[in-house]
Amino acid sequence: MWTDELTVGEDASAAAWIAARLSGEFGAVTLTVPSGFPAYVRICHPATDAGGAFVGWTEVARETGRQAHALMQWHALVGSSDPFNFTGSLWPGGDPQTGNLVPDVLGPLCEVLATYTTGPAHCFFCLWDGWGWVDGSGALGKIVLRRGEHAVPPAEMQAPVPPAFSAHELSRERVRLPGRDYLLLQGPLSAATKIGHRGSPTWFLPQSPNLFWPADRAWCAASEIDFDSTLLGGSTELIQAILDTPTFDAWAVGPEDSFASDADKINTVAAGDDSEES
Repeated sequence: MWTDELTVGEDASAAAWIAARLSGEFGAVTLTVPSGFPAYVRICHPATDAGGAFVGWTEVARETGRQAHALMQWHALVGSSDPFNFTGSLWPGGDPQTGNLVPDVLGPLCEVLATYTTGPAHCFFCLWDGWGWVDGSGALGKIVLRRGEHAVPPAEMQAPVPPAFSAHELSRERVRLPGRDYLLLQGPLSAATKIGHRGSPTWFLPQSPNLFWPADRAWCAASEIDFDSTLLGGSTELIQAILDTPTFDAWAVGPEDSFASDADKINTVAAGDDSEES
């Protein structure tokens, strides 16, 4: 593997508790993060402005004339009826990444999380096994473009992707949750920002863990591959600490709140009524 701070679990038993605690309708918070925590929070993945700088969703809402709120959906926030391609978007910058919390936010989040567990040195990380760089299935160019990154030399864009894990590591038992299979990694919480694809000695594509928690299960966080937000369950004190930290574009949510594409009931856009036509 690319870092000696993490190892692939011999089996998936450390994640056995999660499946039984996933519940709710399609898009529900607790269908992504286990139920049973006292409080939950949503951390919106940052967008970028026209110059490439990270911006929060509240700033985007000001620019697009929409309203920021806990259950806002990106496509509705930018005035598009298309939840996948954002056709007619009012926002001139870049869209937030799905399935990935950037290191600029993940790093500070882990610093907060470390103070709300008895064992920050002993954590578990689920990594979706469908990322093309995990087993080397795909060209680097396709992987990079799908993630919205472009800072790769052209010669490397077409290079085959070497597997990030050995054949022995890839053969180990997967964590199997509804619709998703994951490799289970373990190591210190501080290693969360070191997961990703190293395309060359000088180029690294970071990938946040798609699900992670400490051994004492004091909290659990998830960056579901189809969501542009990270959801986290934990104590009321932890959730309040996250809400109080300006680094995070964070919103308190309930366990049954939905993040389905039609969940934003405030910034509604009629089908076919995209901004370029209105």
